[in-house]
Amino acid sequence: MDKFWLEHYPAGVPHDVDPSQYSSLSQLLEESFRKNADRPFSVCMERWMSYRQLDELSAALGAWLQRLGLEPDARVAIMLPNIPQFAVTMAAILRAGYTCVNVNPLYTARELEHQLRDSGATAIVVLENFAHTLEEVIDNTHVKHVVIAAMGDLLGPWYGRWITFAVRHLAKMVPAFRLPLSEGRTVTSFRKALAEGSHLTLKPAASSLDSVAFLQYTGGTTGLSKGAVLTHRNIVAAILQAEAWFTPALQRVGDVRSTNSIAALPLYHIFALTLCFLAIRWGSHMTLIPNPRDIGKFIDTLKRRPFHMLPAVNTLFNALLQHPQLRTVDFSHLCISQAGGMAASEGTAKHWREVTGCAMVEGWGMSETCAIGTNNPVTTDRFSGSIGLPLPGVEIAIKDDAGNSLPVGDSGEICIRGPNVMTGYYRQPTETANAFTADGFMRTGDIGIMDAQGYTKIVDRKKDMILVSGFNVFPSELENVISLCDGVLECAVIGVPDAKQGEAIKVYVVRSDPTLSEEDVAKYCAQNLTGYKHPKYIEFRDELPKSNVGKILRRELRAGK
Repeated sequence: MDKFWLEHYPAGVPHDVDPSQYSSLSQLLEESFRKNADRPFSVCMERWMSYRQLDELSAALGAWLQRLGLEPDARVAIMLPNIPQFAVTMAAILRAGYTCVNVNPLYTARELEHQLRDSGATAIVVLENFAHTLEEVIDNTHVKHVVIAAMGDLLGPWYGRWITFAVRHLAKMVPAFRLPLSEGRTVTSFRKALAEGSHLTLKPAASSLDSVAFLQYTGGTTGLSKGAVLTHRNIVAAILQAEAWFTPALQRVGDVRSTNSIAALPLYHIFALTLCFLAIRWGSHMTLIPNPRDIGKFIDTLKRRPFHMLPAVNTLFNALLQHPQLRTVDFSHLCISQAGGMAASEGTAKHWREVTGCAMVEGWGMSETCAIGTNNPVTTDRFSGSIGLPLPGVEIAIKDDAGNSLPVGDSGEICIRGPNVMTGYYRQPTETANAFTADGFMRTGDIGIMDAQGYTKIVDRKKDMILVSGFNVFPSELENVISLCDGVLECAVIGVPDAKQGEAIKVYVVRSDPTLSEEDVAKYCAQNLTGYKHPKYIEFRDELPKSNVGKILRRELRAGK
């Protein structure tokens, strides 16, 4: 196809990338570990980890995993926040030749059970704060090996012990749990696994670019999340695309290895995960923010040293702007304020530029595209309101329902093709077939218009998906859960505009029990749904609008009918 947008690329950005320069993602990791051994990789709570330490620790944990005798394509789940253990675990799984399954640590038991069962994960590394959730479901999964991490495990012998003690006994953030050891299941502490693995040798993995690196779960139209199959090739391509696109903005840093990237978005999310790999490719370092909701502490961290990249969703930029201490931060070194995960608002972008002097740059992508598919030039000094140009090697086509490409300026479904696009949904051939057009483009469900320069603007959403602070929420999942609440006859879920979250969730309920209250429904949702899936608004109705065949018409509810 005619890639006319290439004419409008920033100077120095290549038109394509070559993932085949690596035999696997593991080779990329190990190359960086060798080149950057003495350089810092991350800092968390002012405790540093070098690339040499990341290399040695991940090799030890990887060797320990291999000793378990896991099958060659074993899936290993990671249920960790932004702490040093995340990168160690991720690198260990990949280097050992296994597949990473990223899990949101805040999942409810129902959500966790589905993801572990669907992925077939046989091992999991989980922070002890969330082990009580695993306890509820582990007997219904294939998990045979559990590694329990504590918050302070990699924060130094004295400070680390203090942090673990404080989290357990002062903050009381570790609910009691007891993981059953039935049927040969093992439960091992993270520190013990590292100690035992340090006496073992990591065997070279047989991974290739076509091996599966990640199962990245995303919302499902049937109410259940699906695992996007991301290969080593997909991830390597995404890293090289991000490198090509972001490097021009970092010229004033000098040596790109000196870049300090702020990792406030959860590393289990594809957006932050890709930027983590980009830091490794560069040999630069990341500042880990375990709890970005504590804006005061977040800002204190920003004040400690110069930082150059700050990726965030619109709601996080907003939360920072509302805090009075933000204006005490030195933004003179900030080169890239990357917005993604949800639509960025012009008002937030304008305010951010006024306060920081750095323009917010909006991009677009999905779990299925290894995060970024399109992005505005990072050297821009203004907010465009579009999602930008296709990244190197990416093709964007605007298509009709039949899969035909439409002329420039026409509205249709945004479809994407490129080396970063998933191979399909895990063990879901029908969903996979429906996701792709005959010419190999993946349907995104977003409706957009591309202009004559190749910039695309999203104008609507084909699917009923709700985007809450960068997280996909599918109404069918919530409706399936809420319908099981005692006193609910039927329900419907829609998204409504929200100044802080982009969209908020509203549920309409028809009661079978007239005593059912909003509080009852809210309590039930809190017990069965992750926080970002909780409805902000609950409205009771005598009936819901339906089609002639009885299908609930969400579009009527969105129109206020």
